[in-house]
Amino acid sequence: MSDDEQTGFDDDDEEVEASSQWLTTLSDLSMLLMTFFIMLFSMSSLDVKKFTDSFSSVRNALGNKSKAITTGPIATPDMSTLVEQARIRQRIIGEQRRVYDQFRSYVSTKGLDGVVAATLEAGKITIGFPAGVLFPKDGVDLTEEGKQRLRTVYDFLIKTAGERINIRGFTDNQPPGAGSRFRDNWEVSSLRAVAVLRYMVSLGMPPNRLTATGLADLEPLYPNDTPAHRARNQRVEFVLERWIGE
Repeated sequence: MSDDEQTGFDDDDEEVEASSQWLTTLSDLSMLLMTFFIMLFSMSSLDVKKFTDSFSSVRNALGNKSKAITTGPIATPDMSTLVEQARIRQRIIGEQRRVYDQFRSYVSTKGLDGVVAATLEAGKITIGFPAGVLFPKDGVDLTEEGKQRLRTVYDFLIKTAGERINIRGFTDNQPPGAGSRFRDNWEVSSLRAVAVLRYMVSLGMPPNRLTATGLADLEPLYPNDTPAHRARNQRVEFVLERWIGE
C-alpha cells in the first residue's frame, strides 16, 4: 500500500486545500477593511453613540476571531475642548485681519506704498521688503535708508505685542560672485536676516518676539529668469504670527 493510500490523502486533495487558503486571507482582509471604514464613518460624525453601536456590531459579527478589537470603553475627545480651540482660532484670525488692515493703512500714511508689500494668509501676516531697499548690492550691512525704513515699521510692530515675528532673508539663485567673502547664498540670506533682527532689538524690540531665518533661493516669488525677477526674489520678510497662548 502506498503512502497516499495509508494516510487517506492524494495529491489532488492537497492541491484543493492549498488553492482554497487564499479565501481565508481575503475574508479576513475584507472584514478588517469594513471595520476600518465603519470606524472612519462613525468618527467623522462625532456621534459617540453611533460609533459605539457600529463598533459593537462589527465585534459581534466577528465573534471571537478578532481579538485585536478591544471591548473596553472608547476614548473620545472632550467636545468642550475642541469647541474652545475652534473659538480661539477664529478669534486669532479675526485679530490678524484687524492688524493687517491697520498696517496697510499705516503704510499708506507713511508713503511706503510700492516699497513694502503685505499679505495675509491662514492667520499669518507677511511684510516684505526688497533687499535693495535695506542692503547694498551683494552686501549684508544695512544702509541708512534701510534703517530709516525699518524704524518706520518698528513704530508699528512695537504696538502689536501679541505678535511673534520671524525675520526671513532670501536671495536669488545666483551664487556670490568671484572673490566674495561669502561662501554661498545661505550665508548671505542668514546674515541679512540677523542684521535686521539686531537692528530691531537695538530700537527696543523685545528679543523674545524675534527669530531670524536664512532661506537662500528657496520660495522664489518669480522665476529667476530675468534681472528684474531676481531682484524681486532678493528680499527680507517679517512673518507675524499670533500664538494661541498670547
